Amino acid sequence: MRVLLAGGGTAGHTSPLLATADALRRLDPSTEVTCLGTPRGLENRVVPEAGYPLELIPPVPMPRRPNADLLKVPARLRGAVKETLAIFDRIRPDVVVGYGGYVSMPAYLAARRRKLPLVIHEQNTLPGLANKVGARVASRVAVSFPDTPLPRAEYIGLPIRRMISTLDRTALRTEAREFFGLDPDRPTLLVTGGSQGARRLNQSVSGAARVLGAAGVQVLHVVGPKGEATPEETGVPYKVLHFVDRMDLAYAAADLVVCRSGASSLTEAAATGLPAVFVPLPIGNGEQTLNARTVVDVGGALLVADEALSTEWVEQTVPGLANDTERLSAMSVAASSLIPRDADEKLARIISAAAR
Repeated sequence: MRVLLAGGGTAGHTSPLLATADALRRLDPSTEVTCLGTPRGLENRVVPEAGYPLELIPPVPMPRRPNADLLKVPARLRGAVKETLAIFDRIRPDVVVGYGGYVSMPAYLAARRRKLPLVIHEQNTLPGLANKVGARVASRVAVSFPDTPLPRAEYIGLPIRRMISTLDRTALRTEAREFFGLDPDRPTLLVTGGSQGARRLNQSVSGAARVLGAAGVQVLHVVGPKGEATPEETGVPYKVLHFVDRMDLAYAAADLVVCRSGASSLTEAAATGLPAVFVPLPIGNGEQTLNARTVVDVGGALLVADEALSTEWVEQTVPGLANDTERLSAMSVAASSLIPRDADEKLARIISAAAR
């Protein structure tokens, strides 16, 4: 079986794509997986590192407001579809799988033109434009959240990496804290803005370093490739890193995480039972707030708007929560009971069936 996986840009698309690729190989080691992306996305690094071939087409961004760029979309889309068809004719996939985003629309149109089976996976509660269009012609439509408004949607959850889905945070806690140079016994806060970083998260939490340290809370702060944080020295560990390859150990080291609520960040935190403070990214169509609600409403997380997240809010809320072991335990149980951990295998079986 030859499978083409189309998705890229941020970790929100590339992480489930790679989790699916691995699951397809486990299901049938002879499966040939090719990934389709654009030259400017995260896939240019993570896909080759994962050992999968990557084909590139030009991105076709859709302006959020009417402007001069909107007039260029039809020509750009035709060009991208033409390049996608050439890739299809060269690798001859049996099935096409799309995760939404800039790269997926050309793949969906090319799949329809070549009459290939198409499987779509939507990461967010509120679907994007590409998946709204693709779902009309797809053979199967899989979604991460049960109330996603797409036709014929099958709720399976979000494919996540096996290193995360099989993680036992308690068993790895001592090893994880040693790995990052943290105190083995202090309450530990993880801060991460995802693959794009998060300036407000970085500034608000690092500005609260003195109060966090006074409460005995140590911090593992992933600021992003271009992010910065300059916390005050308190004698309590506050580790600032630009990137972490071992997110399994970061989750295992933490008692609480402050993060965005993109589908991947939310699903990984909830699936591992890590209590969270979700700060939805204040751009897009509001999907991150809707994503967060699924966990917040069952008691597994707190929700704070981006504009409301300040150093004062962190100082007033986070130290007490990080030291409240009973509440954290209840949040952990609520979150972990909500999220399926086997979505990668479910999606692999759907893809295999569609190809047949």
